[in-house]
Amino acid sequence: MERISPTLLSWASVLGEGTRAQAVTTASMPFIHPHVALMPDAHLGLGATVGSVIPTRGAIIPAAVGVDIGCGMIAVRTQHSAADLPGDRRRLREAVERAVPLSAGAHNDAVTRDYTRERLAVLRREAEEIGLDPASYSRHWELQLGTLGSGNHFIEVSIDEEDRVWLFLHSGSRGVGNKIAQKHIAVARKRCEREGIDLPDRDLAWLAEGTGSFDAYIREMQWAQHYALLNREEMMDRLVTEVERWTGGPVERTEEINCHHNYTEREEHFGEDVWLSRKGAINAEAGRPSLIPGSMGTASYVVVGRGDEDSLRSAPHGAGRSFSRTRARKTFSQDDLRAAMAGIEYRDTSAFIDEIPAAYKDIDVVMADARDLVEVRHVLRQIVNVKGD
Repeated sequence: MERISPTLLSWASVLGEGTRAQAVTTASMPFIHPHVALMPDAHLGLGATVGSVIPTRGAIIPAAVGVDIGCGMIAVRTQHSAADLPGDRRRLREAVERAVPLSAGAHNDAVTRDYTRERLAVLRREAEEIGLDPASYSRHWELQLGTLGSGNHFIEVSIDEEDRVWLFLHSGSRGVGNKIAQKHIAVARKRCEREGIDLPDRDLAWLAEGTGSFDAYIREMQWAQHYALLNREEMMDRLVTEVERWTGGPVERTEEINCHHNYTEREEHFGEDVWLSRKGAINAEAGRPSLIPGSMGTASYVVVGRGDEDSLRSAPHGAGRSFSRTRARKTFSQDDLRAAMAGIEYRDTSAFIDEIPAAYKDIDVVMADARDLVEVRHVLRQIVNVKGD
């Protein structure tokens, strides 16, 4: 751990100057308590650094939560071992791609299940209770439940160190969460402009606790967080169904973990209640199971938190980008991606070049940096990968 400033601690052994400068700026905001914790996978983000943990008193920065509210991971350990699996992995991948829409969800109504309707009923009721009309943000919000999205979101079948089969996926609150975030980021900017608040970065605009705009953001953000959690559950149910068809028998869920890594919640740290925004970080309180994915084609980790207080009981959420998407496309080729994905069933397309593992930090370095934050329980290696383009 390195103390970069009185209000910024870092666990990143690889840290670009731009990322460091951005984190220093965020940590200088007057309502930070006690300090910002910078995770090993930190990289530049909107306003606040991705891979940072930001505790605030009496205020919240919507952009520090991020635009993919509630983004995170879900994993299920099955009873299967690698030897139980059929050899035709392509058949499973294509079945999953049909069952889980990879885009915005325009065709999702064709695969709606009873449990989809039940989850939507819960979300409608919760929205009504807080006076939220999700359709005012995204007309197709209901069809987006059970959709994956693009970028670094994925669905994988993986094998752990004991050859046990895990189902693993990464997604968030989809378009409706993005629109909620964008609205409140804009509200915060206008509020700071109106009140003459001098900001070092307009994306650090904040809302003051006790105001109507603060309360509205918290209500809608928490709804979007629940949407993200249910979205992952929905896709996992569909994935389990396809694996059952593939293997010809039921899947037993011997362990299940569902966790956010872009979110805010109320927590106590260093003697005070704060709003703790984890923007690309997981809750790593002592004994808490969680998930740290690698990049496309590299290992992922099932971990348990060590409860480190200086890190605000947090840990990294993945590998973290080292190349922008544009730079990655200019640097790497489809042949490079094929070499990186050797032995893994995936959709061979140039659309995924910007997701090549070499565009990310080395996940082994990230996990070494996080050794005081989490204990590794399982190392997962994917054999099937599904992504949206």
